[in-house]
Amino acid sequence: MFVGKMTLSQSGLFGQIDDLQDLTFIERPIRRSLKTAEEIDKLTVDEDLNDIERAVYLLSSGQDVQRASVIVNLPNLVRQNPAETFRRVVPKVREVLHVAGADMQLAAAGSFLTILQDDIVLIQTHTHSILQIVLLNLDHRDTVVGNAWLETLLSAIDALPKETIRQEILSPLVSKAQLSQSVPARLASCRILGKVAAKFESSVVKKDLLPLVRSLCQDVEYEVRSCMCRQLENIARGIGLEHTKAVVLPELVELARDEGSTVRLAAFDTIINLLEMFDSDDRTRVIFPLVKTFCEKCFKADEAVLASLSFQYGKLCHGLSASFTDEQHLWFLEFYKKLCCLGLQHENGHCESQPYPLELENKYALVRRNCAYNFPAMVLFADPNHFLSELYRTFSSLCHDPEISVRRTAAEGFHEVVKLLGPNVHYVHKELITLLQDDSLEVLDALLNHVQETLELATSRGEGAGPESKQVNVPDLVPALVAAEQKAASSLRWRVHEKLLQRYSCLPRVISGDQIYFRFLQRMFSIITTNNVLPVQREAARTLCVFLRYNRKQEQRQEIISKIMQELAQGRSYWNRLRFLDLCEIAIDLFSKSYFCKHFLIQALELVNDPVANVRYKLCHMLPRLRSTIRLPADKHLLQQLEFCVRKLLCREKDKDVVATVRKTVLELDKMDITEPYHKRHERDLLDQKKEKEETLLLEMELLERQQSEAKLVGEKHTEKKRRDSKAGLSGSKGMSGSTSGATLSTSAGKEMRRAKLARSRSLSSHPSTPKLANSDKTLKVKESGSCPGSGKSSIIPMNDDALRSHHFNVASSSSSLSPTPSTSSMPVLIRSNTSSSVDHRSNGSKDTQSRKLTIQRKSNSFGMQSGRE
Repeated sequence: MFVGKMTLSQSGLFGQIDDLQDLTFIERPIRRSLKTAEEIDKLTVDEDLNDIERAVYLLSSGQDVQRASVIVNLPNLVRQNPAETFRRVVPKVREVLHVAGADMQLAAAGSFLTILQDDIVLIQTHTHSILQIVLLNLDHRDTVVGNAWLETLLSAIDALPKETIRQEILSPLVSKAQLSQSVPARLASCRILGKVAAKFESSVVKKDLLPLVRSLCQDVEYEVRSCMCRQLENIARGIGLEHTKAVVLPELVELARDEGSTVRLAAFDTIINLLEMFDSDDRTRVIFPLVKTFCEKCFKADEAVLASLSFQYGKLCHGLSASFTDEQHLWFLEFYKKLCCLGLQHENGHCESQPYPLELENKYALVRRNCAYNFPAMVLFADPNHFLSELYRTFSSLCHDPEISVRRTAAEGFHEVVKLLGPNVHYVHKELITLLQDDSLEVLDALLNHVQETLELATSRGEGAGPESKQVNVPDLVPALVAAEQKAASSLRWRVHEKLLQRYSCLPRVISGDQIYFRFLQRMFSIITTNNVLPVQREAARTLCVFLRYNRKQEQRQEIISKIMQELAQGRSYWNRLRFLDLCEIAIDLFSKSYFCKHFLIQALELVNDPVANVRYKLCHMLPRLRSTIRLPADKHLLQQLEFCVRKLLCREKDKDVVATVRKTVLELDKMDITEPYHKRHERDLLDQKKEKEETLLLEMELLERQQSEAKLVGEKHTEKKRRDSKAGLSGSKGMSGSTSGATLSTSAGKEMRRAKLARSRSLSSHPSTPKLANSDKTLKVKESGSCPGSGKSSIIPMNDDALRSHHFNVASSSSSLSPTPSTSSMPVLIRSNTSSSVDHRSNGSKDTQSRKLTIQRKSNSFGMQSGRE
């Protein structure tokens, strides 16, 4: 068995040797193909020759590659010595171009264009010699070369003076536009006419150019008629409005009825581009019947033109909308609906492609894609208020189209549709979910380009849009977002996944914090710890920091931070610890310095003891940024810890890369406070103060929400007990009615006293006070909101969810100035005890009323009664 193995390996070795010998035979012809001594002598140029002499020598007797190099270098020769270049070199170039190949011709076209555009030609004769070469090569037998020279001439027209154009270009143009010339020559004449029309006055254009234009519009070749028709836009803008109506419009009407489809299409495009130059009467009497006939004819028999028609349809409708009657408006809208369903059949609410030949099916798909591109324009044309009745079914059809390109185009313009719908955005919630759950990743990628704007508009506008409106709940939005992320993660297109995670940073403004906490946070941790693509991991870390930044529940924030420390900062894999340092860099940008130092800095500095050199190396690079978060003298102990870490790295580090990095870092740390300009430091401090203020306001919002929820709970309990007591009071004696009326009077007097005390407490809220007074102030607010169902709104300002998610902290600051902010741990106990004490304080009127109130209070809350009596 071993012998067999050895024999097999030896045979494989000998086979490789044979392959190597074959390679040696392949190399032999390569050595033979090197230049011989005779060829090298031909390529050798005398070093004593100057640039002009060398160029003339190479153009006369050099190889093609040497001639091409001279032609490419021709603009430099003109800059250095224009007179000698035009006297000796340019004539040689003209001789060479007669027999030159396509590559040399293209190089010459580029060089001459550079010379004409750079204003390095100083003498009129030089311009004449260059233009003669350009015009001579326009009729080159190679179409590519001829088009290159034509583009050179057209580009040069912008830089040439009028007299030069008149003498050098217009004079030979008359002969080249004749019917006896070749088709390429007449096509070039059409484009030159359209270009020079913008250089002259309208009288010159009408006198010298219009006869040639009419002749070319009636040319026997449809290609020439089509080309001249597309240049009529430039001709019309050159001669003005009056002559356009008298001269250009009749030519366009005649070309729109041409037998060639490309001519009709060119006329249609030109009419659309010139709509603003026609008055209302022309649009109504001439343009509308013409366009209507063109659309009907294309829809029935000319599918090739439908693609261009559908692409220009939105521009057409808007250009003519001011002149439409209601009937005409409806006709164009219905024709658009037909284009959107071209090639489809609707069965059971689904769009399915009809069996057509492949070429025709592709044309129909292109038409529907162009219709999807124009859909926002058609929403504006049909009026967004009529969207549901006029265009909703069409939009739903485009979003469910069987062709991916159509759905992708609909997704690209979805944000525009949402903008236009405004308060009626809920009409397209279902289509938004459909595109998020689309099977194609291309559709999702197109939707992600503007998904932040789309989601914010889709969830912030309802039928009653206004300052008091709440977030609109989009059905199945959260499951669709989760499914979209999983689809992007399971694909091989990691850039789409990265883009999606970056766009999901807008979710705190779209959905509630609880939905983010329970549906997305764990997924972010999973991506950071398990994904194999570094940009995706970093984007997930950034999104996680954004979720943490705008989470308004203290318990959830603490859990997120503790999980970051457990899974990343103290993770078993060094890769996770590196991601923790990435997260720290992001947190420095998002959070204030105090917040970062409190929750992240110590854990980051502890990584100085990490066993993996890569982690310590990254930490060394981050030390200057970590130092920038420390504020002196308040954080002096943190600065001491950072300096201790640096000393430890300098003394104990053994890895040479880490040692070199920490030495550079020490120099940067020493220069930080010295080299940084004052204005930059001041701007950074102001930004940090703003961040810290926002974080403080978020905490105050949380306290306000907790107070509101507890006050609401107390109010519901009190209302329920009051309802039960009222039912029990109906069965009492008539003698109780008098005492009840007295209690009502005392209650109203108590309300007046409460209002006066509440006003006094608000006026004193900005001054320091004793704890007893603060507790009394809190008691009044909580009791007032709990005792009466309608009084809670006046005592504690309700926080709007939309304002919180869109970072409008002004409302929050005004709310916090009117409401106390006690510590969260003592909040429930204070509410219960202060409520009962306020009852005792208010019940000083009569003993009967006081005993009756104490009895009711004892029934409702025995614990509060005991604390009140004490």
